[in-house]
Order: sequence, then structure tokens, then C-alpha cells
Amino acid sequence: MASQFSTNGAAVPANATASSINDIPKSWTFTSKLPSDSLFPTPADSHKTPRDQIRPRQVREALFTWVRPQTIEKPELLAISPAAMRDLGIREGDEKTEDFINTVAGNKLQGWDEQKLEGGYPWAQCYGGFQFGQWAGQLGDGRAISLFETTNQTTDIRYELQLKGAGLTPYSRFADGKAVLRSSIREFVVSEALNALGIPTTRALSLTLLPGVKVRRETSEPGAIVARFAQSWLRIGNFDILRARGDRDLIRKLATYIAEDVFDGWETLPGRLDDPDKPDESARTKYNIDSDEIEGPDESAENRFTRLYREIVRRNALTVAKWQAYGFMNGVLNTDNTSLFGLSIDFGPFAFMDNFNPSYTPNHDDHMLRYSYRNQPSIIWWNLVRLGESLGELIGAGSQVDDPRFVEDGVKEEEAPGIIARAEKIIMQIGEEYKAVFLGEYKKLMTARLGLKNCKDGDFEELFSGVLDTMETLELDFNLFFRRLGSVKVGKLATEQERQEKAGFFFYSDGVTGLGGEAEGRKRVGEWLGKWRQRILEDWGDGQTVSDEQERERMQAMKKVNPNFIPRSWILDEVLKRVEKNDERDVLDRIMHMVLHPFEDSWAGRTFEGKEYKGDKDEETRWTSDVPRIGRAMQCSCSS
Repeated sequence: MASQFSTNGAAVPANATASSINDIPKSWTFTSKLPSDSLFPTPADSHKTPRDQIRPRQVREALFTWVRPQTIEKPELLAISPAAMRDLGIREGDEKTEDFINTVAGNKLQGWDEQKLEGGYPWAQCYGGFQFGQWAGQLGDGRAISLFETTNQTTDIRYELQLKGAGLTPYSRFADGKAVLRSSIREFVVSEALNALGIPTTRALSLTLLPGVKVRRETSEPGAIVARFAQSWLRIGNFDILRARGDRDLIRKLATYIAEDVFDGWETLPGRLDDPDKPDESARTKYNIDSDEIEGPDESAENRFTRLYREIVRRNALTVAKWQAYGFMNGVLNTDNTSLFGLSIDFGPFAFMDNFNPSYTPNHDDHMLRYSYRNQPSIIWWNLVRLGESLGELIGAGSQVDDPRFVEDGVKEEEAPGIIARAEKIIMQIGEEYKAVFLGEYKKLMTARLGLKNCKDGDFEELFSGVLDTMETLELDFNLFFRRLGSVKVGKLATEQERQEKAGFFFYSDGVTGLGGEAEGRKRVGEWLGKWRQRILEDWGDGQTVSDEQERERMQAMKKVNPNFIPRSWILDEVLKRVEKNDERDVLDRIMHMVLHPFEDSWAGRTFEGKEYKGDKDEETRWTSDVPRIGRAMQCSCSS
């Protein structure tokens, strides 16, 4: 399969090869190459078992359990993502068919022969995890059931389609296997929003309401299912559980599967840097390295499993840099919520930043602020160290990793100190690489968001840190600031007075709510605008002026990277109430249209992909204007 992060908003052509959900190509590679739960050694064994007898329990020496979704009476398809339909190669209009609706509700098993009791069959993964820093034991897909894999015939990207809220599995623990409409709407929308912003993420195909199904959380809520998909649903927790149980054979088998079947082969993985201790000074990363090649001196000899670890680390560094640049917070960055493919995954109490506060966490249960905006880069690294510990024996083995004695018998006592020292050294070196990749990507994105062509040495402190400090002190809106900055003409900022007058453009309509009041706010923003103006003149002009054409080009470039619309918490809260309480449905299509086209100035009355879009101008204006004071920095719970 192709190992791209995602299509990241790049639409597959509408006239590309597309089929019904019945006819898109399907595979079950994951279940064909990895060991299943011994209680149900075949799909038929699971299928013949009454559904209510497949209940939570401990599963060992397996990576998944065969389990079918619980059937649903009269499912109501609420919405689909047109972009997801294209990326999966499903033709437009197929969502109106009974087969599509029953597939995404879990009632129709694609690829399974009911008469012969054979064919492809759904499954749920086994994994563990560290939650809020503490080992939580076996977790797994407690309400998510994967249906099949499908490869888009145009892009050659393989995705795994999964239903969230599809019923009990052996991994449900004390839960009910269900999902509520509230969290389902949130995941459905944010998955597609992140992809449209260019942030690696799992995706959402459809949202289905389960009429008559009530789910008990803090209150009784409507049940729902999200059909979601990803290049891989594997996460650090898959290795956590194997390490906790000492299952070294499965660790090796899973690592090999990921390299060969998720990342397209060992030769696609990045090799050792010229100087691993100084990643900023090393030449470009090397690829096309044979699987059995050993790189570097003996004390830090890197084998293919080190290259696999480096690939996972680099992917996550890039993704968390994008989160920081766009003010996105996952809210629950446990190891079971950290993707091996480097995707944003498992959306619970997530949020986009409103007024900038680096200590903000959208999770009201996160009293220690472990998963706050400020901490996300360090927490992802903490999680990746746990992965390094799971792979530590393979990494530390160096050149002996394929020695038959090591493979069969493991580490002898006298060998342990050397293997531990080598693994620790390599993990620390790759940690430096994580920092370098993260900072490089973050600087690139912030440079673009500020409308600059190049990042100079002083930009990080003077412009990046300067604007964030100002936003925090004055409680300015993070994403609105960048979008509004893109419409500011530097020719109107020649004097300090002009800059201070323009400063009010970045304030909420209810004024400066942070420290110092409006006068101090205008002074601070004005000072920063002066520094920004000078850098724009240097990058786009001759250092003294910019032409009208250069100004228009710069403003257009900024519009392409600074969204006009993001699905903020208060908007999602409003949409939920309108769908649940008022039985509105069209509002889901409208918010999905906006998240799929986040950089537009407007939507209603315009043509998209050859079709006129009606929309709702008043709604669009509200959703792209100031955040209502009561809706800023909202928090929600993990319950979903």
C-alpha cells in the first residue's frame, strides 16, 4: 500500500474510477498476516457464536478478535463526507442505497458468505496503553470494529474502514460498546476538518443515528455510529500490551508487519543521520537501505528496527508540529491514542484554540494539564519513549538482531547491559531528531501563516514567540488573528499611529479581555506589527516597499494557509443541539461543506466542484466571526 500520510485535502478527481460500496476492492491483509484470538480461531467460529455471548475478557497471544457489529433496526444515515467518498473511490449517490446504509451501520457484512461461512470478516484490535501516565492494562477496540480494507484505484492508497459505536467486543471492559451522538458528530466533523487543513488524521465517511437506542453516560443520550477510515489503526498501545506480557515474538512479528505492509517495505524507512547527535547539521535523510544492513559504530549500531522506530518518530513529530501551528488539541494523548502511522486519532475532548492560552486543555478531567496545548510535543515524545522501550530489545540487539540464537532464546544475562546501553543511546539520539523535525516543521508552518517566504534566525523570538506572547497577554483569538493578518496591507502600517489604529482589528468585539486594557493592547500589537511589516518588506519587496502586485500575492498566499472556518467547540455544541433537539439534518451538510473548504472567504451562493452551493450566509457569518464570550475555551469530558 502507499504510505502517504493522507490526501490532506487534495481531492481525488470526480471522474476517477468510482464504484458502489459493494464493488470497491476489498482486502483483509491485517487479519491474514497476524494471529487471532484463540477462542475464535476462524471467522466461522465467531459468527456461529450468539452475538450477546461475545463479551469483555482478557485476550492473550493475539492482535485481534473476529467479531461482527451488532445489528441495528432502521438506521438513519445523517450525513456523509463527499471528500471521504472520493478518497475511498465510492461513487456519488451510492450513499442513498440500502447497501451503503446497512454497511456503514454494521448490518451488512461485505465480503462474507453467510451460507458457506467463509470470506472476509470484521475484527477488533487488542492493545493496551498508558493513560495519564499510568499503565492501564488491556484496552483494545472496545466499540470499534473494522470491516475491511480498500485500495483506491486512482491514488493506490489503502484504507481500513471501521465502525465506531458498533457494539460490545472482548475489549469493551466495563463499557457498553456504544457511542453517543454528541461525540460522534464531533469526530465526524473534526476528522474531515483536520484533513482539509493538511494535518495527518484518521477520516470519517458517514454519521448514522440509531433510532430508539439510548446510551447512558452522564445522562441518557442518542446512540450513533461513525464509519471512519485510516491507512492504519495501529497505535503505540499495540506494542505496550505485548511488552507488558513479555510477548517478544509478537513484538517482532508486529514490527515486521508494520514495516512491510503498512510502510511498503524496509527500504522505504529512513536511515541513520551523518551525526545523530546533531540532526540539524546532518545531511538529508537516506532511504533505500537494505533490510539487513547495519549502520553506524557498534555502540550505536542501527538495524532495520531502529529505522522503523525512526520513521514512526518522525511522522509523529511532523503531526504534532501541525497541531501546534493550527492550535489543535487532542485532549487525551494516551499511548493508545498515539498513532504508529503518525495520524491524529481517537477524538474525545478535543478542541481548536480560541483565545490563545498555552495552558489550555479541552479535557475537564485533565486537572494536572498533562495534555494541554503547551505539553503536546513533550507528551508525544513521552509516548514514543514507551514505544522505544517496547522495541528496545530489537533496537539494542544491533547487528545480532537476526542471529538465530537471539531470535529463539532472547537476551542472555551477560548481554543485557550492552543491549540496554545501545538501545538507550539510539533512543536518545532519535529524540534529538524528533526535536529537530518538530521545530523544522513548526517554523515552516508559522512562517507561512505569517505570510513570510523565509524563516530568518531572529524570526522565532521576534515574530513567533512575540505574537504568541501578545495573544496570551491580551487574550486574542489564535486563528482569527492569522486570518485577519492576511488582509492587512503593509502600506497602511507605515507609522506607529497607523499600526496602533490597526491593532483594534485583532481584538474581540467586546474589547481586550486580557491584561493592560485596550491602550496597552494597541501598543503591544502595534509594536509587533512594526516588526512584522519590516519582515514582509524584506521578503516580498526591496526592504523599503512592496508593489501592489506583491501585496496581493502575499495576501493570497496567506489565505491559503490561514483558515476562515474551523469547527470550534461552541459551533459543534450548537450543531449537536440543533440535530438532537430540533431534528435538523441540513446543518450537518453545511458544516461539512465548510470544513472541507476552510480557506474560502464565503460559501453560500458560490459554485464548488461544478455545483452551486446554497448554504446559509447568516450562519456562515456567525461561525466565522468572534467567538461568543460564553463559548470561549470550552471543556468537555472523556465520556462518549
